[in-house]
Amino acid sequence: MGFGQGLSGLRAQSQKLDVIGNNIANSGTVGFKASSVSFADVYASSRVGLGTQVAAVNQNFGVGTISTTGGQFDMAIDGGAGLFRVVDSNGNVLYTRNGEFHANKEGFIVNAQGYRLTGYEGDSTTPTPIRVPTGNIAPQATARVETKVNLDSTESAVLRQERLGVIVLTDDSDPANPVTTTHYFKRNDTGDLEWVQADGSPAQTKPNGTFTAANGTVVEFTGGEPNDADIFARAIGVDYAAGDANGMAFDPLEPSSFHHYLPVTVYDSQGNPYQLAQYFTKTGPNQWEVVYAVPAEDPNDPAAVGGMMIIHTDSMEFNGAGLLTSAPSIDLSNVLSAYTGVDVEDLNITVNYAGSTQYNSEFAYDFNQNGFPTGEYSSMSVAPNGEIVASYTNGETQVMGYLTLANFTNVQGLQPVGGNAWRETSESGQPILGRPGTNGMAMIKGQSLEESNVDMGTELVNMIITQRAYQANAQTISTQSEMLQTLINIR
Repeated sequence: MGFGQGLSGLRAQSQKLDVIGNNIANSGTVGFKASSVSFADVYASSRVGLGTQVAAVNQNFGVGTISTTGGQFDMAIDGGAGLFRVVDSNGNVLYTRNGEFHANKEGFIVNAQGYRLTGYEGDSTTPTPIRVPTGNIAPQATARVETKVNLDSTESAVLRQERLGVIVLTDDSDPANPVTTTHYFKRNDTGDLEWVQADGSPAQTKPNGTFTAANGTVVEFTGGEPNDADIFARAIGVDYAAGDANGMAFDPLEPSSFHHYLPVTVYDSQGNPYQLAQYFTKTGPNQWEVVYAVPAEDPNDPAAVGGMMIIHTDSMEFNGAGLLTSAPSIDLSNVLSAYTGVDVEDLNITVNYAGSTQYNSEFAYDFNQNGFPTGEYSSMSVAPNGEIVASYTNGETQVMGYLTLANFTNVQGLQPVGGNAWRETSESGQPILGRPGTNGMAMIKGQSLEESNVDMGTELVNMIITQRAYQANAQTISTQSEMLQTLINIR
């Protein structure tokens, strides 16, 4: 009589029930992979088998359901190929599908067991623990401004004059009511300097009184049109070269002296902001003047025009179809030369007008510049391709590195070590490392987690089948016992 077959069946079904129970117990474990039992029969030089044995406990590495969590450091491997590579406190390398991570007090990205997630830093190919960045992102000085504009072709051209000088005089003859006036000089057809108004027309008669120029010189003026403005200008320390006596001089405070105004905020090497203004003026058929200016550090600076320091003047030309034909790029050098109170690298900016037009339509523009101020770290995310992206309070982002995934030729050969992790073995082979989306690796889904792949319905059905098999094996032992008892009772 043989009881071994039934006993082996009881033992095998008991182990299967253990596996089923473990699957059910971990049905809520993030990244858990269900297991199944493989049996094998046992023979020993006999036509009658000696029962069964557990040949292997197999793990199902199929992908579980991916659910969105919104957790900043949560991530899921969106495919079957790949495991997160982590290291424990002793430096041992482990692998897991559980993407439930958080930042510890040292700033490292870890899971509940304290294992540190690893990745590639910069262009390195050696995985190292990923750490949340600290400190501010360095500012970036503006080096390029992309400006795409449409200039209204129906605008009337402004005949431009070269303003030879500006003198601000204060009439303090009545100390209780000082009057400040702005006077302009231009050279007339005979080469003499004369007073002009902002629009280039003859100046009005000046009142009698004592005037203080912007440079502090006090001048006694007896009224009427000055007979020799050149002498008067020199008397208060102003000397001008010859210029065009016709047209209207550019003045930021006089809207009729230009057509369109576009300010752009740019940044220096320390992240300080400045306003770079662009003034567009139509000066002839299909021709436009562009004046670049920054606010004057000292509004009373004699070199300032309407409180602005002009740093460059250039032109734009269009063809009959309204398309830009002049060089689209304009280089601005030493943009901050007007500022003496800052100790930073001067700005050299290229302004590009590629795609600009001159159509019968209102002034429209679109621009961007590549500078930005410093910013504090605010959050981190992982892109589908594994990019570890840090976000800062200034709206900028910075790629800190790449997540590392690992795959194995024989994932069934990995050894479970608890904590929802596996260890490399000789059966699994060495790990194949790579970034998500490369080398056959799956992509990453951020702020999500991969749920357990345990199918509860299947496990419950397997439990019933295992129970029946266990009962049947027990019944064979009971039957063998009855037969043996019958044999013993023979007389």
